[in-house]
Amino acid sequence: MSWLWAIIVGLVLGLIAKAILPGKQQIPLWLTVVFGMLGSVLGNAVATWIGVNDTKGIDWTRHLLQLIGAVAVVGVGDMIWASIKGNRQRT
Repeated sequence: MSWLWAIIVGLVLGLIAKAILPGKQQIPLWLTVVFGMLGSVLGNAVATWIGVNDTKGIDWTRHLLQLIGAVAVVGVGDMIWASIKGNRQRT
């Protein structure tokens, strides 16, 4: 069941990250999910590092860090994907 939640969270965070980033991203949906999952893991690692990964109630700081991680990973991943595919021009 944890893999299903990881995929769902990756999809949601990846789509929100794509909506936040300016311009049109060239990455496909499956890569958006993967990048969202990686961003979530990155955000959890930072939350653990600063000591806010497990608080009473809703972990708003952890969720915000996960979103920031997803935005960073989707942004960098999109640039790498565009350079690999040769689509350097943004529309």
